[in-house]
Amino acid sequence: MDIETILAALRDERDRLDKAIAVLQGGGHASAGRGFKTGRKRRGPRVMSAEARKRISDAQKARWAKVKKASKKS
Repeated sequence: MDIETILAALRDERDRLDKAIAVLQGGGHASAGRGFKTGRKRRGPRVMSAEARKRISDAQKARWAKVKKASKKS
């Protein structure tokens, strides 16, 4: 292997490392599915209306009633 080939391989590796560092520092583009954090800010807490909470609560109570009814039959 000649020196030029080795230098080319080292430069390629350096470029890959530079890109990885840039992504981790938030300077590059990364897809959200790959586990990299993007520069997005965190949202505040999610707010749910009283009506939505009641609807979800009633639906969950109905599910549990159905499960309890099925377990009493067996």
